[in-house]
Formats: sequence, C-alpha cells, structure tokens
Amino acid sequence: MLAHYGFRRSERINNHFVSIIMEGFFDLHTSYDLFPEISEKPGYQISVVIPLFNEQDNVLHLMRAVQNALTGYDYEVIAVDDGSTDNTVRMLKQVADQRLKIITMTRNFGQTNAMAAGIAHSSGEFVATLDGDLQNDPADIPSMLEHARTGGWDIVAGYRANRQDGWLLRKLPSRIANAMIRSLTGVHLRDYGCTLKIFRRETADRLGLYGELHRFIPVLGNVAGARMTEIPVRHHKRLYGKSKYGLGRTTRVLGDLLLMIYMQRWMRKPMHLFGAVGMTFLGSGMLLLVWQMLRLFSETTGTLAGLALSLTGVMVVLMGLIAEMLMRTYYEGAGKTPYSIREIITGPVRNGHAFPPPPLKTVTGETVRS
Repeated sequence: MLAHYGFRRSERINNHFVSIIMEGFFDLHTSYDLFPEISEKPGYQISVVIPLFNEQDNVLHLMRAVQNALTGYDYEVIAVDDGSTDNTVRMLKQVADQRLKIITMTRNFGQTNAMAAGIAHSSGEFVATLDGDLQNDPADIPSMLEHARTGGWDIVAGYRANRQDGWLLRKLPSRIANAMIRSLTGVHLRDYGCTLKIFRRETADRLGLYGELHRFIPVLGNVAGARMTEIPVRHHKRLYGKSKYGLGRTTRVLGDLLLMIYMQRWMRKPMHLFGAVGMTFLGSGMLLLVWQMLRLFSETTGTLAGLALSLTGVMVVLMGLIAEMLMRTYYEGAGKTPYSIREIITGPVRNGHAFPPPPLKTVTGETVRS
C-alpha cells in the first residue's frame, strides 16, 4: 500500500515536472526567432522588391522611376541581384541611398528565389513586387496600394491591359497558360504572369516561394486563404537588355501547375489521391490476372506492356509530388532557404563600401535621424 502510494505520488511529481518543462519549452519556442535580424521591422509603409538579372542598362532609369512614383511615401527598395554577370551591382551601388537595400546572391537561383530573398529581408506593412526590366510601371504602385488598403485585400494583382510584347512567342503562350491555370485551379485572374503585385505583410510571409512558383503566386495565396483582386496596370516595351523568358519554360510551367493542383486539392489529405489511384491500379491488375486465368485474351504481351508503362508514368508523377512536399518540409521545418546571399548593402556607397547610417538624435522627446 505504501509502495503503491509512493509510486503514485512520484508519478504525480514527474508529471508536474514534465508539464513545467513543456510549458517552458513552448514559451521559449514562441519567442525564439531563427532570423532576428530579419524580424526587426522598422515599419515602412511599403517595401518594393525587385529581382534583377543582367539589367545594368535599366537600373538607373528604374530607380528614378520608383523614387518619382513613391514621393511622399515611407518606403524602402529591396534590389536583389540574382547572380548577374554584367555591371548590375555596380550600377545599383551608384544610386544607393538610405532607402535602398542591395542583396547580391552567390549565383543565379532564379526569379522565384530572388523574390523570396527580397520579401524575407523587407520590412514594410505592404510588399510590392516589380520586374527589373522597366516593362512594369512603378507609377501604378500607389493606386494598387490604396486599393489594397480601402478594400481590405490581401493581394492586389496587376494585369497588363495593353501588353507590349510579341504575339507569337509571348502573348499566345501566356494566354494559353492563363486559361489552363484558371480552369484547373479555380483561381480566376486574367494575368498570372504579371510580376507587379501588392501584398499585405502577413500574406507575403506565408507564400512559401520555392523553385519557380512566382507564376503561381495567386494560387499560393488561394491556398493560404488570401483575399485577392486585380486591377489593370500599364505595360511598356523593353527598351534595354534581353528578355529572360521564352518557350523553353513551357514544360516547367506544366510541372508546376501539377504541383499547384496537388497543393490545392490533396496536400492536407494526400491519401484521398494516393489511395484512389492505388486502388484503381490494384483493381485493374486483379482483373487482368483473372482475365488471363480465364484465357479471354490469346495474346497479352501488348496489354501487359501498356499497363506497365502507364503504371510507371503515374508512379513517376506521384514521386515528383512527394519529392516537392519533402523539399518544402526540409526548407520550412529546418529554417533553411533555397538560396544563399553573398552580401547585403544598405545606405550610400563610396569606393565599394557603404556609408554608415546617420547618427540618431533626440528632438522634443522623439528619436530621429539627423
């Protein structure tokens, strides 16, 4: 009896001790930040994220256009150089000021990862994404920002009402892709390929951009439950440099579209897909065996070969989807990023070195920069 009482008392003490440890763990977990330098937000009204790859001739014009468009706003510009091999970084340093943050990647990781790096290092209440080729017009940002604020929208997407691109190689493939994405995902926007978009901070942080998913940002927003709308924006012909887009991306878009459909419909209930497909093939295999036993077919070599090829194709697609989910778990669960940064430059630059920010001074109880 005494031994039993001692055991129960020891068990209660151990349970109480474990509960204290777990409470402390969760308190620590909620306050722990893997990237404290990113989470310290000074509170700009808007951050403009611009991925750049070999755009040396556009940099000066682009930065001037952003400055003119956002006069009167408290903003910052995050220019992400995605492994340029020309003088893009040098041109950025020539126009560097307190509002410009330059992020240089160690190599070319692609537009999606450059965009993800810029969003991660931005600090605005709203985030705008903008192409670096001057085809998007920064003058559209204020109206889009106002639309997001007054309408309570999480994402305001621009659509190019008068697109200034070639019909055969750019407009036609884009229209076909847009129609496919609308019909298969149920997210009805006119223009998925327009980079010019406005996001609320919490929505931008939840996007989870990997691979080449920047074309499917509206679908990712839909998966996250974001409220979306779109408005017409201006579009200009490319004046400098060469386009980075072409028909070679078609197969990649189709692969990413399959991933988006999977994420929308089955990511939270994968067995609804895998179980149905598996049972279908299992049932087909059992019927084929029965037919063979009954000798309903005199020659079954072609049937078996077709079944094997079909099964192999389906298994390859499903393995790709599983690999994509594992990749997302790897990056998000471990706090890793699918890109690496060489350096981050803030403030004006002289002889390759950034100026330190101006000292703080106190005026009538408020701390401001001198």
